[in-house]
Amino acid sequence: MTDLPKNQVLAELAVVLAKRKAASPETSYVASLHHKGLNKILEKVGEECTETIIAAKDAEHSGELNDVVNETADLWFHSLVMLSHLGGHPDQILAELARRFGLSGHDEKASRDTP
Repeated sequence: MTDLPKNQVLAELAVVLAKRKAASPETSYVASLHHKGLNKILEKVGEECTETIIAAKDAEHSGELNDVVNETADLWFHSLVMLSHLGGHPDQILAELARRFGLSGHDEKASRDTP
């Protein structure tokens, strides 16, 4: 999978995550997260979010991005596990990001704040 084009990574990862949902928790990290349930997955998302924040703060001073990249990859991965657990797909996120192109961030946020 190391030779996978970058524009196909999320689609391929979605396939792998879907397969791992049904795998044995003893043989698959992703399956073990699904087996433990949403709260465990959310705990991991929160943990990775915190680690990403710390890495970013450290990078601000050091100028070194390796830890930020690694922690962000962990955060995205665990976010995709969460999405998979809830029956979602990365294409939904990509579609939402595409929808936001050309919108001001303030306008997009305001459109979500109105009931």
